[in-house]
Order: sequence, then structure tokens, then C-alpha cells
Amino acid sequence: MKIQQLFLCILTIIVVSCSTSTNNEAFIKKTTGRYLFNSDEIIEVYFDNQKLFLKWRGASNIEPLRVGEETFFVKEMNEKIQFLTNPENQITYMVLVPKTKNDTLQYNFRKLKQSQKIPSEYLKDNNFEKALAGYLKIKKIDSLDASLNEDNFNSLGYKELGDKNYEQALNIFKINMELYPTSSNVYDSYADALKVSGDTLEAINYYKKSLAIDSGNRNAKRFVKKYDKKE
Repeated sequence: MKIQQLFLCILTIIVVSCSTSTNNEAFIKKTTGRYLFNSDEIIEVYFDNQKLFLKWRGASNIEPLRVGEETFFVKEMNEKIQFLTNPENQITYMVLVPKTKNDTLQYNFRKLKQSQKIPSEYLKDNNFEKALAGYLKIKKIDSLDASLNEDNFNSLGYKELGDKNYEQALNIFKINMELYPTSSNVYDSYADALKVSGDTLEAINYYKKSLAIDSGNRNAKRFVKKYDKKE
């Protein structure tokens, strides 16, 4: 019984030690930064009092549990992570620790340079040209990438429109038109934004583009008919 208690005590000390140990300056410098989680999403790594924290998907203070030398368990991902330098390009990656001996080590999440931004960040900064270029690049690589979802852009555009951020809404709908040039809905949404922002004449042009693809678009048909009566 005493041996079991001693073993549990030692184990507790080890776990507590691992979870509370601070990180050295070299490790902090190496790992601090933004990592590309997917084509249009990042994980930010930062340190507070030499403890490692993550910002990811709206959570700003995720604290991974240290489980070994420079190895951490992230409860929110249900994964162990390490920070390794890829010998092929000398870039630091956040790596998911293989779960079994048969799993191959993958360099999962690349650390971005300070100047690098993902498309959604350019869009947030209202840098439409670079945001569009980024999304078109993603489409070229994988046209089915989740970041290119037409409905998501549409919802985001209407949210900005509802908040009276007209320029931002128009830019988001422009991206949707570039990504989905054969969709009636993207022209209809852009026309809605033009109408709400006060550009009625240009709105009519885009409602007509929507109707050219889908003659059954009631919203576009109703507005064009109403405008034609005024003429």
C-alpha cells in the first residue's frame, strides 16, 4: 500500500512539474507567431509569463498542458502538439504528434512570416484585391475548399449590409461573383447591396444579370419590373 502511495505521489509531482514548467527564451522565440491551420484560418501562438497559449476559433486564451519536453496536449483539439523545424525548408511547424507507431510524422501547420496574411484577413482590412487574389489561388488549388463556400460569403455579405458596412458588403459579394460567375444568386445579392447603398441604376444592371441566368428569380424580376414602370 505504501509503495502504491509513493508511486502516485511521484506521478503527481511529474505531471504537475510538466504542466507548470516555464519555457526558455529560445523556445519562445522559435514558436511565437501565427500558424496556417487551413487555407483561410490561423492558430496564433503566444506566451504570457513564459507559459504557452493559443488563439483559435474565437478563443483567445487556450492553455495547452505540457506533457513532455516541448510537447503539449491541446484539449480543444484532442491532440498532442510539438513545434518542429522541417529540414526540407527550415520552416517551423506546429506538428500533431503521431498517435501510433505506424502513423507518419506530418508537418501540419506552417508558421507564417509576419508579413503574410490569409485572404479573410485582407478582406477584414478591406483590401479587396489581395483578398480576391488569395481566394482565387485557393480555388486553383482546390475548387471544393471549404473556405470558398458560396453561402458563407453570401451570409457574411448580408451581415455587413445589415450593419451598414456597405463597402465591405459590396466587396464580399464581388468575391462571390468572381468565384461563382454562373450563379444567379451572387448577382442578385450584389444588386441588393447596390440598392441599399443607394446605387439604384447599377443595381438594375445586376438584377438583370441575375435574371439572365435564372429567369425565375422573383426578387430580381420584381425590382426590374417596378423600375421599368417608373421609366
